[in-house]
Amino acid sequence: MTTDWIKAAQSSGIKYFLVSYTDLFGAQRAKLVPADALSDMVRTGGATFAGFATWLDLSPADADLFARPDPDSLIQLPWKPGVGWLAADLWINGQELDHGPRNILKRLVAGAGDEGFEFKTGVECEFFLLTPDGKAIADHADTQEKPCYDAQALMRRYDVITELCDAMQGLGWKPYQNDHEDGNGQFEMNWQYDRALVTADRHVFFKFMARSIAEKHGLRATFMPKPFTSLTGSGCHIHASIWQGNTNLFADAADELGLSALGYHFIAGVIEHAASLCALTNPTVNSYKRINAPRTISGATWAPNTVTWSGNNRTHMVRIPDGGRFEFRLPDGAANPYLMQAAMLAAGLDGVHHQRDPGKRLDINMYTHAHLAKNAKKLPLNLLDALRTLEKSTVLKKGLGEAFVTSYCAMRTNDWNAYMRHLTEWERETTLDC
Repeated sequence: MTTDWIKAAQSSGIKYFLVSYTDLFGAQRAKLVPADALSDMVRTGGATFAGFATWLDLSPADADLFARPDPDSLIQLPWKPGVGWLAADLWINGQELDHGPRNILKRLVAGAGDEGFEFKTGVECEFFLLTPDGKAIADHADTQEKPCYDAQALMRRYDVITELCDAMQGLGWKPYQNDHEDGNGQFEMNWQYDRALVTADRHVFFKFMARSIAEKHGLRATFMPKPFTSLTGSGCHIHASIWQGNTNLFADAADELGLSALGYHFIAGVIEHAASLCALTNPTVNSYKRINAPRTISGATWAPNTVTWSGNNRTHMVRIPDGGRFEFRLPDGAANPYLMQAAMLAAGLDGVHHQRDPGKRLDINMYTHAHLAKNAKKLPLNLLDALRTLEKSTVLKKGLGEAFVTSYCAMRTNDWNAYMRHLTEWERETTLDC
């Protein structure tokens, strides 16, 4: 079977395979394997890596890390068709790596499958197109106070956006909308939802593709949550539903918002564990400059700062735009595509298992009337607070694996400590003469 799909790939003109895995910090790592060598690589256990050299909780003394490619994930690079990209699962010492991000999502998805649940998701990828040095937006004419949906700015980046969209169409992703977003120089691209693992693989590849095609056009694509203090940050909203065969278990035509009891229980689990989820959906120091941001030039941050839910109201953390699904607006562009979906599934299933109640729906504008949301929990103010909450979460430790949570929190805490060792110009300006 291995030989068959490799030969089929080669018949499409693939000469090299980019065997890729995503580490804990969301960075994509890969080896470029000649097509003629792939069979031997697969037979011997996968492409070999020194795990310590990437963001994984391994030491220089650990054995080789093996990345075993998943043939179902194969994508022929639209901009370089001689290369085929493969998502890989991580193995070490003959066993799956406990804290491998893709491994974790696959475990959660399989567990949900044992209960008769198929988790389906779609993501909204927001990103900025910058100058190559990353210091400014690339379009100097993009200066509107409210640039969202600006046709002129969108068309000035027609070549980049359409090359990305054409690629997704050719890959069968069914892209359906592309727009200029709320920040100057910011864009969003959407494609059809699918099974969670498929969406996560495509999300990983989309980020790689967007950066590659932007570079081809002399630009730099960034998914950084808040690259400019005055502009709206880049989120990565997830739309979620649970299916059983062809039946959407979140759909209920009799409900006012079109959502079933199962859907509300799932939302309640996400709400219950929102502070812990932050460590994974908002994984960087910079993330908290998006979800706790002051008003931007456009007038709104479009990011939540409180744990609330509503109907079709974008100022809340959870939105139900129509029947059969909900939107989780907390995640940002830095989130690891595998970990954010795994964590959301673990939290949601806890809500289902305990039949949790999401509480009262709020229809207020949270950006102007948040004070009316009595007893609503606040999201963490920084990465350290989020990590400390995750460390205490028995539910996420059980769902994601205690070894993973321990490793992840330790590595991200090191990230926080490195940030705290950095002296900013603001500190000098405000406290030099204190």
